[in-house]
Amino acid sequence: MESLLHYVWKHRLYDENSLLTGDGQRFEIIDTGIYNIHAGPDFFNAKIKIGDKLWAGNVEIHNLSSDWYRHRHDSDKAYNSVIFHVAESLDTSEIRDESGRVIPQWEMKFPQIIRDNYQFLLESDSQIPCIGRIREISEIYLSDWKAALLTERLERKANDIFSLLKTYKNDWNEVFYIILSRNFGFNVNNDAFERLAKSLPLKIILKNSQFSIQSEALFLGQAGLLDEEENGDNYYNSLRKGYIFLQKKYKLTPLEKHTFKNLRIRPNNFSLIKIVQLAGIICNRQGLFSELIGISEEQDMRNFFASDINEYWKTHYQFGKISSCREKKLGFSAISLLMINVVSAMFFAYGKRKNKPEYTEKALQLLETIRAEQNYIVKQFVRAGILMNNAGDSQAIIQLKREYCEKKKCIYCRIGHQLLAKDSSDTTVPREQYH
Repeated sequence: MESLLHYVWKHRLYDENSLLTGDGQRFEIIDTGIYNIHAGPDFFNAKIKIGDKLWAGNVEIHNLSSDWYRHRHDSDKAYNSVIFHVAESLDTSEIRDESGRVIPQWEMKFPQIIRDNYQFLLESDSQIPCIGRIREISEIYLSDWKAALLTERLERKANDIFSLLKTYKNDWNEVFYIILSRNFGFNVNNDAFERLAKSLPLKIILKNSQFSIQSEALFLGQAGLLDEEENGDNYYNSLRKGYIFLQKKYKLTPLEKHTFKNLRIRPNNFSLIKIVQLAGIICNRQGLFSELIGISEEQDMRNFFASDINEYWKTHYQFGKISSCREKKLGFSAISLLMINVVSAMFFAYGKRKNKPEYTEKALQLLETIRAEQNYIVKQFVRAGILMNNAGDSQAIIQLKREYCEKKKCIYCRIGHQLLAKDSSDTTVPREQYH
């Protein structure tokens, strides 16, 4: 429960009428300090006025005052900077630091409704603990929170991109290729597609991308999908021969065929088809990200993902089995997902790294122009009454679900913050139901 006590202290939700130290001195909390997520005292640089004396230093918070000794802070010099000790219950009348100094302490009181709401959120069996109460929060407040969540999500994606840039010596094209490949897994095969990209360097692809069949041979062979002996399918045989030659030339080690999953996946989303589509996008493109970065219009970005696919695939979902004729190009929704998860993330990271705010703004504007995603996470929150105006909103809600709801970090969520201190007798009229 210490996390709740930290929350009450940080947001000043304690009883203002109980500001007396354990030995009866009146005090004033000037500044609660900066919350410390690492080892050491819980709050840094707090300011407490006890009587007519102002103290500046750190604050430690426990459930019981005796926890000070249980955690051995009395023998740890790192806690000699503590000026004030807060506990829910003072079961020890006096505590001392490693130097022997007596530290003032306070038995912090706060409304029971805060504890009740906290227990409700923390112990809820629902994946979204507050799902039934979101309509109590004003839409303006939710809009601000969604904007903050979207920035959090883009920052997280940018950090992933920066890590790859460090590995690949600041090669934006190579990193874009890896991020693009990963997102071609469309969740089910994300890790497999990323492994494929990392095992097949972009420079090798670009050296052999004059013809689509060479690109397909490299991708499919590297994915372990050309490991069977030659058969009656002439196209398969051509791809296999091409890959065997290129494999020896570049000393490539293919992935195992079972790396990619196809169970309960629609034919259009078979990993083989997705790999072919990926190869078709990269074929004959020497610039990749350096080409995309210069595109400003949404439709031109969508055209960037038009895939140059061999005619063979119009009548095949797999080798050796003819199917009805059908285009295998990426659909509108699939391209939208790539623009959300690849393009906007890369633009945001590029703007951050190059100190070019016009690209971070470009990322945000792009998300505003694309319709909100329609996945199970988004649908849950829509049913709860949250508006989804665009992809920026849906990305924000995915961030909320994964980083706050699933991790039960309700006290760090602005929705949870509003509900924690909300009196159960509050008769505020909830927001109208949105559809």
